[in-house]
Amino acid sequence: MELTFPLILDGATGTELQKRGFGGSNSAERWVLEHPEAILEIQRGYVRAGSRVLYTPTFGANRVKLEEHGIFNRVGEYNRRLAALSKEAADGKAWVAGDIAPTGLLLYPFGGIQFGELVDIYTEQAAALEEAGVDLFVVETMMTVAEARAAVLAVRSVSKKPLFVSFTCDANGRTLGGSDVTACLQILQGMEIDAFGLNCSTGPKEMAEQIGRLAKLARVPLLAKPNAGVPVIRGGKAVYSCPPEEYTAYLGALADAGVSVFGGCCGTTEAHIALLAEKARKLSPKAPAPEFADKLPAATEKEVFFLDPSVRVPAPIPAGPDLEDLLDDALESDDPVLSVGIRDEAGLAAFADSQYRIAKPLCLFASDVGLLEQALRLYQGRALYEGPLSEAELAPLVRRYGLIV
Repeated sequence: MELTFPLILDGATGTELQKRGFGGSNSAERWVLEHPEAILEIQRGYVRAGSRVLYTPTFGANRVKLEEHGIFNRVGEYNRRLAALSKEAADGKAWVAGDIAPTGLLLYPFGGIQFGELVDIYTEQAAALEEAGVDLFVVETMMTVAEARAAVLAVRSVSKKPLFVSFTCDANGRTLGGSDVTACLQILQGMEIDAFGLNCSTGPKEMAEQIGRLAKLARVPLLAKPNAGVPVIRGGKAVYSCPPEEYTAYLGALADAGVSVFGGCCGTTEAHIALLAEKARKLSPKAPAPEFADKLPAATEKEVFFLDPSVRVPAPIPAGPDLEDLLDDALESDDPVLSVGIRDEAGLAAFADSQYRIAKPLCLFASDVGLLEQALRLYQGRALYEGPLSEAELAPLVRRYGLIV
């Protein structure tokens, strides 16, 4: 498929299901399969309104979320059936995006799951959506870099179709995991994605401010799918009070900031999407024009750094039993970059246990391409490389992990 811009996504699913009887205590995915007419009505309305992409109602259809509701060993079945409903609603008039969302799990040592396990969970869902014949994938409402990276690696292991990633953040541009969204952008746009942006979070006015920050750094099209305003709680329920005219009033600001993929999240309706689609037809999307194009865009999980290509890389710290202490010393030094050498499986294990401490741009040194790839999977930032490996050996790692050579 060939993406053309501006591209109009759909609007809210969860808040629209609530209007049709979904109570919230059950699995939304199970409720949809028991009441298929609800999602068909919602999504057909979005197609009429001008949506060219429908998200499958699979937000919570990963193994972790289904099992929280007592649904076991049905990930494949649920994702295939739910995707089929969206394809029926699209009726060939819109593309269907396989929707993948957070598990809510935290990586060791802050949680009980290893990164490889997280990739496996997402691969199971992505493979089912690929089998269902979705046209593209969207990894949405991400709150941690680790989950987003795991989902992207999972999708790319089963499909080469277009892939969008969007995070949710607070008014200061920070995710729940503490990452600045500019760091999220730099990490993810190096991983073979086709668009990056924000969804949920806030209303369009507040989102435009954060999109403006991303626009200065983006090398891929930007996506904006804000809520219908900031919700207020009335009678125990979240109420969204931004009507279509007010919602679309910030469309120009979003477009000027570089957005070319538009949609709606919580509280938005068919009416919001209809006015959005009407106004978007008059827009001329801007191509990304990132600042710092001549710099090296390294990032930790939390922050982004733009380095001069001639930056001095210190001698690598050997990854081993005392790595944590050596990292602490290196972080206190004046060196602009921190360098770690991975020489064996034991060193890789030490790096896995300590990488969360890294608060400077990281350069990895390895002479074994397999060890280097394992280190890149573990590191939840965007690393540089220095060492003897050839361009041919490094090329797949540049594409897959955004490695900076």
